[in-house]
Amino acid sequence: MEFKYWEFGKSMIKPVLSFSFLLIPIGLSSFQKLGIEAEIIVTVIRSFIQLLILGFVLQFIIFNNHTNSTTSNYLIMALSYTIMVSVAGYTSGRRARGIPRSVYIAGASILAGTSSTMLFLVLIKVLPFTPRYMIPCMGMMVAGSMRVTGVTMKNLREEMKMQTNLVETALALGATRRQAAAAQVRRSVVLAVSRRLDFIKTMGVVVIPGAVTGILLAGGSPFEAIQLQLVVVSFTLGATTLSSVISTYLCMPFLFTKAYQLQTKVFSSEY
Repeated sequence: MEFKYWEFGKSMIKPVLSFSFLLIPIGLSSFQKLGIEAEIIVTVIRSFIQLLILGFVLQFIIFNNHTNSTTSNYLIMALSYTIMVSVAGYTSGRRARGIPRSVYIAGASILAGTSSTMLFLVLIKVLPFTPRYMIPCMGMMVAGSMRVTGVTMKNLREEMKMQTNLVETALALGATRRQAAAAQVRRSVVLAVSRRLDFIKTMGVVVIPGAVTGILLAGGSPFEAIQLQLVVVSFTLGATTLSSVISTYLCMPFLFTKAYQLQTKVFSSEY
């Protein structure tokens, strides 16, 4: 498919004009002295540039004739996935900075949760294993896992910090690290995943999901849109839940000493 830059430039006029609406929240922020005007502007500019780059990259990947070979497809998907997981691990880990090596824990959790989900999707052949289908799916899984993993790790540290006495009592009575922190782990995972569950519960009633909206705006069939959305729901929920639970297991060695005592310095941090 030939890419026409002039037509693309004309098509970008409306999206750019739509940003003018943001003058209202920027003005309100200034009037209320919230101090987030600069952050709004930087965020919008950053998202615009990132999405623009993504559009050109996907245009090249999907429609370039050089990507027809199987080897090229695999390399493109592997590179895309590596970049996604690396950035997501760093972003998610920063949310839980009080935990040692949080970036690596988050990255490993996201990698484990999303890769196992993708492997299952490939084995049952729900979607074709090509960049056109897998790269968007990777993005949705990694993004969901990134949000949930960071919240889980942060919540786990805060729960352990607030209930230090209960955990230490359980350890003194002979409980393992996992047994002593079972209640805190459970609450951390539930709180992190519950947002995703609430979103799914309201689908079709309050929320029209992004996949459905995109297909409908593109002129696709509503039933095709619903079928795709059901697939998206299953693999994103699976990946996020797996990543969340795995992150709690990977955090344990850094929250306790080898002598089954709490790492005091982890919970005395200001983060």
